[in-house]
Amino acid sequence: MNTEHTAAATGQPLPATIPEYLEQLRQALRGADPALVQDALYDAEEYLRAELAEQPGRAEAEVVAAVAGSYGAPEEVADIYRQTEVTVNRALRPPQPPRGRSLAARFFGVAADPYTYGGLFYMLLSLATGIFYFTWVVAGASLSAGLLVLIVGIPLLLLFLMSVRLLSLVEGRIVEVLLGERMPRRPPYTQRDRSWLKRIGELFTDGRTWTTMLYFLLMLPLGAAYFSVAVALLSTSLSLIAAPVALLLGATGAIVLDGVLPAAPVLGPLCFAAGVALLFATLHLFRGVGRFHGWLAKHLLVRDPVV
Repeated sequence: MNTEHTAAATGQPLPATIPEYLEQLRQALRGADPALVQDALYDAEEYLRAELAEQPGRAEAEVVAAVAGSYGAPEEVADIYRQTEVTVNRALRPPQPPRGRSLAARFFGVAADPYTYGGLFYMLLSLATGIFYFTWVVAGASLSAGLLVLIVGIPLLLLFLMSVRLLSLVEGRIVEVLLGERMPRRPPYTQRDRSWLKRIGELFTDGRTWTTMLYFLLMLPLGAAYFSVAVALLSTSLSLIAAPVALLLGATGAIVLDGVLPAAPVLGPLCFAAGVALLFATLHLFRGVGRFHGWLAKHLLVRDPVV
């Protein structure tokens, strides 16, 4: 594919610099998932700069034009990313149940959704991660602010802000694997031909820095609530399901409880039915919490790079 054909096919002149290429790619991905846009921009810049480094004798415009003919023009690359994302999502998503199912099938069908158990595991894990994130942000921010009067305070603050960015990627991977919400797999895109001062300034002006810190602070109360609710509901529902066994043991003399023997034939089935209903209602809650937290993580950890 030559560059003239590529330019004619896309209806847009080929970019002459890496920032122009990335800007066209950004515009071509308008409306796509912000996490996908972040990954696409990072991958494209990595490829372009690698090609430029391998051909030191050629001008940037020549290298970018050649890459646009081989790697693809921005519009073509955007289409490839969109198609790949659809294919991957179809492969990773659990099969969708047919519409028109009965209420009972929808109620009990939640047990077949793998993200139900992902939500449960995330709720149990969130207490530990919430304590860690909260401690990291509070300790890092207070230590950095306290040392700003010294020279060492400035690099310490920058390291802290960069660590927050790194932790957001780690949390994003956990959210994507357990909750099924598409999160970035690459660091945030930054224009690398800018000066170090401008790139450092982006750490402070980028809203993702502060919304990520807010997310980490919220994780402590959310993690405590998630863990408490998950443990309480699971233990209650499983206890009710196991109640008939306890009542049966009481009726046979293994367990002596006042009033158990005459009530056992009635209470046993009732407790079991209530336990099963509560268990499946709890599974629905786990799935709902997973969707809510995925939405929260997407809005606080990811900013749409397309403006």
